Formats: sequence, structure tokens, C-alpha cells
Amino acid sequence: MKKIILAVLVAVFAVMSCNKDKVAEVKNAETSENKEKKESNQPILEEKEMTIYDFTVKDRKGNDVKMSDYKGRVLLIVNTATGCGFTPQYEGLEKLWEEYHGKGLEILDFPCDQFGHQAPGTDDEIHQFCQMKFNTGFENFKKIEVNGENAEPLYKYLKSQKSFAGFTGEKADFMAGFIAKQDPDYKNNAEIKWNFTKFLVNRNGEVVERFESTVEPAEIADKINSLL
Repeated sequence: MKKIILAVLVAVFAVMSCNKDKVAEVKNAETSENKEKKESNQPILEEKEMTIYDFTVKDRKGNDVKMSDYKGRVLLIVNTATGCGFTPQYEGLEKLWEEYHGKGLEILDFPCDQFGHQAPGTDDEIHQFCQMKFNTGFENFKKIEVNGENAEPLYKYLKSQKSFAGFTGEKADFMAGFIAKQDPDYKNNAEIKWNFTKFLVNRNGEVVERFESTVEPAEIADKINSLL
């Protein structure tokens, strides 16, 4: 009789132990499933890489202009001034626009007064100057800053994509000496050095090249044509 009772007790304990293990397995499975669900519901926090089309700028009237409006176009983005030694480059820029605009070129003109106070006028005055002096057909945007804490976000992005490219041409030595007096380390940073620095952007929104102030617009024609 004792043997029978002992056998029954062993069987009961075995069943209880088995059930306990099954309960633990179910709980573990539920915990794992809940964890997966919770993780799947978490927002994706990976930072999206910015492109030129993520920025918004202001036209000369202060209206928002989305850079995404220029998708599929080749862009030449220039910081300009109306009283600079390089101001005659407006004529060359207008020739580029007249020749290539119909094929897909946009020239974005951002006046800037940070260099020698050479763009002192209002946005409308600058526009009138460009119209009367050079008969420009491309758009003048609102005056901006391109360096420092208040730099236009678009220009911060452009500088992050293409750093200083070096001065070339007849005025290269003069500009190198002139800028070195203001910034001895100018060769090693991406800051805009002077008026009429130019950024070339292809149809895919990639900043493909930077041209410094000493590069005449006509020198960029072949490069622009290759992107159209």
C-alpha cells in the first residue's frame, strides 16, 4: 500500500513540475512577444541625411521658396554684391542663364553684405540695380548671411558639401594675400571667402563643384553644359 501511495505522489509531483515548466515557457514567450511588439512600435530615430531639397529659402519679397521646387534642374548658386570688384560677373551669369536656362539651368542669386559692406541696398534696390545694369533674367533672393551664427542654413549645407577650392586665375595671388590678412587659416576651412563664390548642383541635387570669386562665369560653361 505504501508503495502505491509513494508512486502516486511521485506521479503528482512530476505532473506539477511539468505544468510549472510549461507555465514558465508560456510567460517567457509572452514576455518576448510583448517586447518585440513594443520595439516594433518605437519611432525610428535614425537621423535622415539632409539633401539640398530639404531647405526652404526666401525670395526678395520674403516668400518661402522650397528648394525641392528645383528638382531635376541644374543649379548655380551664387552669393553676390552690387558694389564689388567682381560685380561685373553679373554679365557673365546672365549670359549663362540666357544660353542654358531653356535646357535646365537655374541661377539662384543670394545678395550678401558680409564682405566689405558691398551690398548695402534693400532687396528691391538690389533687384532694380541688376535689372537696370545687367538686365538679369534670373531671380534675386532675399539678402542673407553666408558665414557665422546667422548663416543661411542652405549655405551651411553647401559649405559642408564643398570646402574652399582655392583661388585661380589672374586675381588669384591678390585674393590669396587679401584674404590671408583677414583669416590666416583660410585655406583650411570651408567659410565663404568673398562675393561671387559659386556652387554647382547637378540634376540629382548633388553639390558637384565649388568655384571661388576669381572664377569667371564663362569658365563654368562647359561644366554646366556637361550636366544638362
